[in-house]
Amino acid sequence: MSDQHILSAYDRDLESIQALVMKMGGLVEAAILDGAQSLETRDVELAEKVRANDKAIDELELRINEEAARCIALRAPVSKDLRTVLTTLKLAGSLERIGDYAKNMAKRTNVLVEMREIPGPDASLRRMAREVEGMLRDVLDAYIQRDAKLAEQVREHDHDVDQMYNAMFREFLTFMMEDPRNITACMHLHFIAKNIERMGDLVTNMAEQVIYLVTGELPEDSRPKADSTSYISKVD
Repeated sequence: MSDQHILSAYDRDLESIQALVMKMGGLVEAAILDGAQSLETRDVELAEKVRANDKAIDELELRINEEAARCIALRAPVSKDLRTVLTTLKLAGSLERIGDYAKNMAKRTNVLVEMREIPGPDASLRRMAREVEGMLRDVLDAYIQRDAKLAEQVREHDHDVDQMYNAMFREFLTFMMEDPRNITACMHLHFIAKNIERMGDLVTNMAEQVIYLVTGELPEDSRPKADSTSYISKVD
């Protein structure tokens, strides 16, 4: 097989893998928005849809991993080509984790339906989720267009998400101090806010990987974190 045929085959492999990443990204974007909407409207059916659709996200990550492994084995890419494949694997991994956080948001929606409603936070959480979804959409565009400048803009937006989270954290504390009956609901809402903040961190990591893909170097400056809380939550 000639070098040109090998190059063409490799290009086709990459295009196929990139298409899977974009499909996966679209599902994750929908999961973020649907998860936030289900929370705001207490829509249990929509929340269940988010949880069920997470399986498709997981399956796409598995397929991307398999296709990337096959590409490495058959094409033996080096230098920038290898960097492209490895970056794609990292992006898929981040997308899968963001999908898990969206699923977790939907799971907590089912719990919050049974509790007294706290006025205000649902709409704020949805705005925060929409901010993260917009960042994700931009980073996927940056990946396809190999646009390091757009990726850097996404990276800078993480500060805004952190500020939103900090404001909500203070709001939850106020609600809990005003009425102890709010504590359980506020704790669930806080976990959701923290998960959305971590989605923003993952999207920011994706942006840094895109910068590495385009330039061959990770950003030298560590991005400033505006998260001033010390709470730790886990995906459950």
